Amino acid sequence: MAFLKVPKKLKPLPAPSAAQNASPGDWRAYIRVLRPRQWTKNLIVFAAPLFAFNLNIESLAGALLAFGLLCCASSGFYIINDIVDVEADRLHPVKCKRPIAAGLIHVPVAIAMAVVLLGGSLLIGWRVDFGLGVTITCYALLQVAYNLRLKRTVILDVIAIAIGFVLRAYGGAAAANVVLSPWFLLCTAMLALFLGIEKRKAELRLIEIEGGRPRKVLRRYSLSLLNRMENMVTTGTIMTYALWSSGPQVHGASTSWMMVTLPFVLYDVFRYQLLSDPQEIARKNDLGREKGGRTERPEEVLLTDRPLLLTVIAWLSTTFLVLLLSHQGIL
Repeated sequence: MAFLKVPKKLKPLPAPSAAQNASPGDWRAYIRVLRPRQWTKNLIVFAAPLFAFNLNIESLAGALLAFGLLCCASSGFYIINDIVDVEADRLHPVKCKRPIAAGLIHVPVAIAMAVVLLGGSLLIGWRVDFGLGVTITCYALLQVAYNLRLKRTVILDVIAIAIGFVLRAYGGAAAANVVLSPWFLLCTAMLALFLGIEKRKAELRLIEIEGGRPRKVLRRYSLSLLNRMENMVTTGTIMTYALWSSGPQVHGASTSWMMVTLPFVLYDVFRYQLLSDPQEIARKNDLGREKGGRTERPEEVLLTDRPLLLTVIAWLSTTFLVLLLSHQGIL
């Protein structure tokens, strides 16, 4: 497989930084190379049993298995990306600290880890459930295409990211034996496109602030183009979620009372846009709170921005309460 080809010539390693605080063979490097913070993207597999209110041991165990397998598969591809991009990462102000780029994990060991993670997730997925096996296989093929071509192709790169989230949601539904509403899958795709576009915007701003040579695909983007794309997918996200939450009349949620959760979604989308706004980033930079902007890493925004995290928790709690009351016939 071409994307597994190890670079023949590796540029000299950057000088060790205090932030790395590790040496070759350190177990912390092996945890970091898996990028566990990125696993938050796979939490969408639990949407199927939650929104269908099919919360029993069997469905939750299936969703948990799908979550674990997708985490293994995604970590395997993160390792592959780090191997393929090792030279470019060593020139990047942030990515040079990744374990493989920093020389904390040798390339042959990293290849072995990727093979075990990917092979194990595919094998277990097919043995447990046909739909789950198909989902993980499609996810793997998508990642292969993404690494070979799509991540360097303008527009298709963010579309591939969105398809990945839809596959995660479908994988959770297949493992939990639940059927998801088409509106919910469309909303998932729109939200993933929104996050992908925000990530590209943050990457462009980071290059403007810190300098450096942008990746090939970023040269085809501009902030004005990304702003127009963002406006479109933001509208799509809100509209598809509103249609899903309108209830069974439009083949959406099981109850129209889910409309009460719409304000939480609106706030989270607007909050994320605030965090990615150039003036807000400049203000925080002036205060010394951060450098560049965090929307280059959506998973860190979710875990570190308190208002955003609290709103997500409130949204989940309200959703569970509405579905519980509806299931008991109170609503």
